[in-house]
Amino acid sequence: MPYFIYRVTEFPIKQLQKLEQFDAYREASARAKQLRAEQAEDSRSLIKMIHAESELHAEDLLNEVREPAPQLGDD
Repeated sequence: MPYFIYRVTEFPIKQLQKLEQFDAYREASARAKQLRAEQAEDSRSLIKMIHAESELHAEDLLNEVREPAPQLGDD
């Protein structure tokens, strides 16, 4: 399965822009880190890397609403 790199913008609506695709984790990770470092400090977008079967699957995963992680003391 390939690794996809997306630019995710939340405001005013959530938008996904596929930037690149890699077959190996190491290359995808290095490129995602490079893109994050090049991004302007005041940018409202995030650079995300995702491992998925296809571009459609990657976008479905990025659009999933996830519950926040439990905090210490939440019982």
